Amino acid sequence: MTRAAEHLALSQPAVSHKIKRLEKVLQCELLARRAGGPLFTEAGTRLLNYGRRILDLHDEALAALGKKPLSGTIRLGMTEDTTGGDVARILGRFTRLHPDTNVSTRISQSLTLSHWLSAGEIDIAVLQVLKKEVRADDVVLFEDRLHWIKSHDLLLKPRLSVPFLAFDENCFYKHWVESDGSEFGHQFETVFECPSVSGILAATRAGLGVSLMNGLHISSDLEVVEGVFPKPPSISYFARSNPKSRNEAVRALLQEITSEVENRAPMRVT
Repeated sequence: MTRAAEHLALSQPAVSHKIKRLEKVLQCELLARRAGGPLFTEAGTRLLNYGRRILDLHDEALAALGKKPLSGTIRLGMTEDTTGGDVARILGRFTRLHPDTNVSTRISQSLTLSHWLSAGEIDIAVLQVLKKEVRADDVVLFEDRLHWIKSHDLLLKPRLSVPFLAFDENCFYKHWVESDGSEFGHQFETVFECPSVSGILAATRAGLGVSLMNGLHISSDLEVVEGVFPKPPSISYFARSNPKSRNEAVRALLQEITSEVENRAPMRVT
């Protein structure tokens, strides 16, 4: 309520009154109001989805009738785990609002996307890096932490090489392990490479080795290893563009992403 009031430039009691009045009109509760539980009731979630659709139709009408149609080509690069959630919703909304634009999307690892961006092969990259490597002009979408994970059945043997599961040679998790992983005297041996999150998680659950994974993908059937290996760094998901290829369509999509970030904290990445 407090954050909503600040965003709307209203008092907190005013926002609370509007929500209660809306609940009275609809004859149902919209907010769960339980500590530690979900924010919305089932009815609240449904109303939120209706609200987003109403706003999208409003913006689509303005885009179709109010100004010259936007056109152009956007070459977009994304990591696997940013293809779902809010980033995908923004992209889908953008293409509906601007049907004359052509968005071409490529999926790869973050280091590969960064290389493509520098080489001018893509215009915008939605990727992740270590938090300390974020640039001033990046649009930060979400922040998370890496964790060491393994199967509950996998036993770690002291003073022996540790089987490590990596995405591929361009996996910056692997690069971090190779540079900082010997801090506790461990030797990591890459025994499995797979470019997909689902493949790494499946191999981890099967007990093939340990892996690094961000918090978004960790479930109760995986064991988080604490105090054994070097503390993993924090990471940031962000959108980065190539200044040399910022045509009108590219600038418009970046503005959509920036507006979404400013209005929602935090974004849902996957």
